[in-house]
Amino acid sequence: MEAFSVFKDLAIIIVFAKLFGILARKCKAPQVVGEIFAGLLIGPSMLGIVGQTDFLTEMAEIGVVLIMFLAGLETNLKDLLKTGPKAFLIACAGVIVPLVCGTLFYMFYYGFAPFGDDKFYRALFIGTIMTATSVSITVQTLREMGYLKGLIGTTIMGAAIIDDVIGIIVLTFVIGFKNPESKPITVIISTVLFFIFALVVGFIVYKIFIIVEKRYPHNRRIPILGLALCFSFAFVAEKYFGIADITGAYLAGVILSSTYNSKYIAEKMDISAYMLFGPIFFASIGLKTSINGIDASIMLFTAGFVVVALLSKIIGCGVMARICKFKGWKAVMIGTGMMTRGEVALIVAQKGLAVGLLSPVYFTCVIFLILISSVLTPIVLKLIYPKVIDTE
Repeated sequence: MEAFSVFKDLAIIIVFAKLFGILARKCKAPQVVGEIFAGLLIGPSMLGIVGQTDFLTEMAEIGVVLIMFLAGLETNLKDLLKTGPKAFLIACAGVIVPLVCGTLFYMFYYGFAPFGDDKFYRALFIGTIMTATSVSITVQTLREMGYLKGLIGTTIMGAAIIDDVIGIIVLTFVIGFKNPESKPITVIISTVLFFIFALVVGFIVYKIFIIVEKRYPHNRRIPILGLALCFSFAFVAEKYFGIADITGAYLAGVILSSTYNSKYIAEKMDISAYMLFGPIFFASIGLKTSINGIDASIMLFTAGFVVVALLSKIIGCGVMARICKFKGWKAVMIGTGMMTRGEVALIVAQKGLAVGLLSPVYFTCVIFLILISSVLTPIVLKLIYPKVIDTE
């Protein structure tokens, strides 16, 4: 393939991804769903005008690292601490229940397997995908209803942030266990050591950034240093600790989230992520998604996958909210607010594909989950809202 043909591929991906992203948004669906469908349309499964190449794979990897870095930058540690133990318990339930339900669902469908078997890890990974939460749709809906800054809105936001952190830790463990050379105790030790490393080095880096910010306020070199930190943590995580690079990138963002220029760094990073790397990542998912292998069995699995993923979040988070003294419909509202899925679910699925835990055909399940949860969540929240008002 000619070296310059990559420019043609990039131009096609960017145009189609943005066009379908806009169409998805007009249809009240997440923009990323449109970008994924764009990749599916132009990819080998349909039109075949763009193929998956090593260059696009590497660009997509940069894209996912930047997305997770941005997610870390947007993590508000102060709000996280304010929500207290209630949000933490709700988040834990919102991870454990879908993880267990997803694993059992896969095993019921394809057969049970013992710990250590490849089928067991595939089942566990299906559960891991279900743990992810994306509350961007929920936030907008709660804002329209005037509930975002209330106790319910704050609890959902805090639980969602903690949920993502726990979900990334679960992903790290599952990928570590999949490696045949890894032992459970080795994976645990490596993960703990990396988080200790991130805590110590992160504190030093945070202090350095505070000094740099005072000397060069709102200077463009600060986002450059932030980007260098993101890539450095991603490299160190994979190379020396055997941890997913996205975990390192996310923690790099968390480290800088409390700095004075965190929003400025995020704005600069968002330009690259929004214009180039993000569309390439989401379109690449469509390029890698195979619809040729979809049959009645896969469609039935997809339907079950979506139902289990939605109900397990509502039940897990809702029951725990009830235990935490949120009465009646308020608990249901919290459970419903936590059931949306988005970018994190896609990132987890992409990682599973990279390490051989997920087949391309199962990306269909994740896409349907994101689409259906994004459409249902605001509708259900608005139906529940009058009932919550009546009980106050």
